[in-house]
Amino acid sequence: MRASDRAYSALLDDIQTGVLAPGTVLGEVEQSARLGVSRTPLRAALARLTADGLVAQASPRVTVVTAIDGEDIRALFVVRRALEETAVRLAAASPRAADFAALAAAFDDVHLDREEARDDYYRLIADFDAALDTAAANDYLTAALRTVRTHLVRVRRLARDQPERLSASVAEHRLIAAAIAAGDADLAAHATHVHLHNALTSILESLDDAAPSPHRKALA
Repeated sequence: MRASDRAYSALLDDIQTGVLAPGTVLGEVEQSARLGVSRTPLRAALARLTADGLVAQASPRVTVVTAIDGEDIRALFVVRRALEETAVRLAAASPRAADFAALAAAFDDVHLDREEARDDYYRLIADFDAALDTAAANDYLTAALRTVRTHLVRVRRLARDQPERLSASVAEHRLIAAAIAAGDADLAAHATHVHLHNALTSILESLDDAAPSPHRKALA
């Protein structure tokens, strides 16, 4: 793996998991030393993250991790809803639709009673997303979804400590997978719409609860 790719992967993971929180300044000297790469591949990695929208130039020499706010999340979900509802319709009409029966069964077997189980659940979502991309068989749609998912990893952390929401999300994913397996495109799209509505509502409430009073009023 090239040094720039290694730096990009490490920084992406740190941003998505919250190790590098929104607003963190990414100094070239410090990050080069931390990641064990020279400044040239680091700059290439930062350029890719800038294109992803995960970092931004606060000034010519200062790069910071971008913030997550309610308006950005709403805008992200507008795109996500259009893409995912289209993807599940294509998947339900695909010869690979039957593959989703196993995923529906896997969601039915999820038990979120320990921290490791939550990690397993997010891995199962990744498997579902990969199966959806394969079944939809549309490279342009997959590329657009990949961009959305890059940001979703950060957003999903806001729901990680909400057991009731996670349990509901499991049931919602099971219904989507079962509808695709049954070849019911309308049900799959409707279940996806409901899932995304519930997810967005929960995430905005979490963001609202964590914000100081002036921000809470602005999001109301």
